[in-house]
Amino acid sequence: MKKILFSLLLVCSSIQASDVAKEKRWADQIVDSLIDGEAVWLDSGGHKFLGIFTEAEEDNGQAMIVAHGLGVHPNWNQVVYPVRVEMASRGWHTLSIQMPILPNEAQDYEYLPLFPEVPPRLDAAVRFLQDKGYSKIVAVAHSHGAAQTTYHLSRNARGIDAFVAIGMTGDQKDAQIDTSKGLQRINMPVLDLYGSEDLPQVLSSASSRQAGAAHNPAYRQQVIDGAGHFFDGMNDELIEAVDNFVSGL
Repeated sequence: MKKILFSLLLVCSSIQASDVAKEKRWADQIVDSLIDGEAVWLDSGGHKFLGIFTEAEEDNGQAMIVAHGLGVHPNWNQVVYPVRVEMASRGWHTLSIQMPILPNEAQDYEYLPLFPEVPPRLDAAVRFLQDKGYSKIVAVAHSHGAAQTTYHLSRNARGIDAFVAIGMTGDQKDAQIDTSKGLQRINMPVLDLYGSEDLPQVLSSASSRQAGAAHNPAYRQQVIDGAGHFFDGMNDELIEAVDNFVSGL
């Protein structure tokens, strides 16, 4: 029954695609107020979407793709902005991208048809960074963006060398997008990072995510004590954990 539901949702994906009007509103707000970084436009195959490229203070030939969570944008002040700006100060060029989104009132299950829109966006981000000559590319994704990135990497990891998943849930409504099952097909270095005060669905699925990655010796799970889903007041601890992981790649 779950597979039938997922198939039906995919059939409807052309109807319930990313909210382009909302993407434009976000982009207009971001471009007008952007201080750190440069707005760039990427092409996912007939659709132009916003990215924010922030150059590193030192060019070490390494870059990060930053993916936000449910319904927000690539300059979101929680998790996304700290990662894209602070990691640039630590030698990583960052490219934060607009992920597929729906109207504010949409529920998480309504995002299922948007998952097939994720790979073309991540592929476009990889091409952008490769065209600049960066030899090492890491994907860093938060919350729902981590689930979407897992969906992509479990099918096509070309061009991405490592993955940092922040506040990632495990069990989903369909096996094809379940992150625990997706991790079974990912062999690159993975940091599964979350807070001890994270969302219930993040905490309850930690063991299943770890089991899904049991084959991968480069998988690591880390809990930051006292942190919630958005790491409010704990950006330093968040950045330190990400930096420690990618520094060892």
